[in-house]
Amino acid sequence: MSKTLIVAQREFVENLRTKTFWIGILSLPLILAASIAIGRFLEKSKDVRTYAVVDLSDNGWLSRAIETRAAQTDLGSMLRGSEQEGGDSPDVQAWLQNLPEDHPIRDLIDRIKEAAPDFDPAALGGGEDRPRLPPAVQGTVLRWALEVQRDPARAKVLQNLASSIALARYRRVELDALDLTLDQPVEELRAALNRAIADEELFAYFILPNDPLTDGAGQYVSNNLTDGDLRSWFERHATSVVRARRIEGMPGVTQEDADLLLASFPFREQRVSSSGETETVDTKEKAAGFAPVAFVYLLWIAVFTAAQMLLTNTVEEKSNRLIEVLLSSVSPLQLMAGKVLGIAATGLTIVGSWVGTALIGAQLVPETGKLGQLDLAAIIGDPVYLTSFVGYFLAGYLLYAAILVALGSVCNSLKEAQNLMQPVFILLMVPLFAMLFVVQDPNGTVARILTYVPLYTPFLMMNRAGGPPPAWEYFASSALILVSLVIAFWAAAKVFRVGILMTGKPPKIREILRWIRAPVSSGAAADPVQTAD
Repeated sequence: MSKTLIVAQREFVENLRTKTFWIGILSLPLILAASIAIGRFLEKSKDVRTYAVVDLSDNGWLSRAIETRAAQTDLGSMLRGSEQEGGDSPDVQAWLQNLPEDHPIRDLIDRIKEAAPDFDPAALGGGEDRPRLPPAVQGTVLRWALEVQRDPARAKVLQNLASSIALARYRRVELDALDLTLDQPVEELRAALNRAIADEELFAYFILPNDPLTDGAGQYVSNNLTDGDLRSWFERHATSVVRARRIEGMPGVTQEDADLLLASFPFREQRVSSSGETETVDTKEKAAGFAPVAFVYLLWIAVFTAAQMLLTNTVEEKSNRLIEVLLSSVSPLQLMAGKVLGIAATGLTIVGSWVGTALIGAQLVPETGKLGQLDLAAIIGDPVYLTSFVGYFLAGYLLYAAILVALGSVCNSLKEAQNLMQPVFILLMVPLFAMLFVVQDPNGTVARILTYVPLYTPFLMMNRAGGPPPAWEYFASSALILVSLVIAFWAAAKVFRVGILMTGKPPKIREILRWIRAPVSSGAAADPVQTAD
């Protein structure tokens, strides 16, 4: 046992002493942080989508209604964003009062109070069941929204408050700014707008029909066929406005009837608690259910990195004959066990460094510690996730280590090892392909079947942690992993004992199976110095 630990210590120290090891450790967190930062930068740097509207409806009522509704929706998003920052029961009025004097929303609230003193600004935060705004408030909101769209500085302030708002992403260009008027023939307007798109003065333009209530189709023109966000946004609001106006025009339908017909029928999400009672599902809890996907991805990288490191190390020492020197002092079994343990300690160092880096980054730069509704710092530091991650990393690593150390022992070069690694790599890809499906159906048939495939058990159980699976499945899968590890290391030890000193061409699968079946005392397994020629 002491010699095994000495070999493990040597493997561990040799890896930690190299600069490339620490560069490799830091590279993944840096790449992930850079990808998030660059993604956010690119999203914010995305050109504002400029569009024009040829509104042929009576006095242009449709486009005004669309923009009013869009502005109110944006305000609701911003106020809901303030609610998320303020906790479960925020005081929206207090939040509004604490805004800076020059904040765009404070300016809007002041305007609304002048136009409609009795109107409650907090009503702007409604969802699909938002109240109907008084005409004075509608006009105020619309004028304010158009001013913000034309002022990049104010639009930027609002975008920082709620990045999903449309005010900062889409900007309407009035026809008079293009030296056009609605008095011109439609075909003449179309030709001029087509030239504006060709000259990249516009991203797109819409043509709204004379009678939107009976003519159920408008026109959208753009040369960008891949980015349909602008069209979807405008179409969504246009549909809501036209639907409401159609209902209002039905004989005998009052305003109250119209509001009732348009009202949504929402369902509040709940779940059954451990006590058997129903409880409301928090948005953050729902989003956190997808956290296992990130853990599975990191688990896959950690297992693959450590197992690949073990394979490469074994092949290199065999190819440069260092293995023969080591075997003069330790037995093949002690050497194999020491290598596996040493690389396992190295893998845990890598995992610990990743977790530590993530926690430090989330503390130093709090805004990077939140991704949508996910509080990354809280999830990373969750003891249940951390314990599961470390446990499944060790299980997955040891299982694949047994396979790869056996493969490495029969290879004489890295090229041979890479060829043999391909089937193992293909097997390792299955958990990646299945992780999104499994996290959505963690206790489904497919997830349970894959759980009891030993090569996938660590990944699947980590992926199902958001379910979570029943307690008996944890015990059953743990027993399966332990039995699989015993069998894998028993077979790996027999292959390693023979293959580590072999020279010549690598053996065929049939011969390796014969080594595994042969008793240790038999001649075939006891004479490792042979060739496969």
